Amino acid sequence: MDTKLHFLVVNESPLIQQVIVSLLKEIGYIKVSEAMDGKMALRALKSAAAVGNPVNFVITDSAMPFMNGLELIRAIRDAPEMKDVPILMVTEEATKDDVIAAQQAGADAYIVRPFRAANLRNKVQSLLISKGLKEAEVSLKSFRPFLRTKTDADES
Repeated sequence: MDTKLHFLVVNESPLIQQVIVSLLKEIGYIKVSEAMDGKMALRALKSAAAVGNPVNFVITDSAMPFMNGLELIRAIRDAPEMKDVPILMVTEEATKDDVIAAQQAGADAYIVRPFRAANLRNKVQSLLISKGLKEAEVSLKSFRPFLRTKTDADES
């Protein structure tokens, strides 16, 4: 687990924030910042980068005051230094149009609340791998169907 990765969780609900932050820490990501809306998130992103501790991953809600999640995502994608940061939208907004709007704004993935801890972990891990921030974990188990045992070889 790369504990150096810096996450930013953006959600106006302290309860939802706490749940996501706790799950990230349970997974092993201990460097987590929080913001209550898009404007706070942009300030946090800029100040983290200014002190040499840039945010590597953003998890945001959609419906927030002052600057919603879609506006935040567009602002992140418009900033050259942040355009490749993985963004996961975790929200109650579940219509097809909501998902399409998030993708068009630049979200990399989308989870509808309520969600399972394993779903969040899998989305985070796959986005980190796809962005080159984490190596894929390969186990011998995943190759088992392709491996021949000694008894298989003897029967051929």
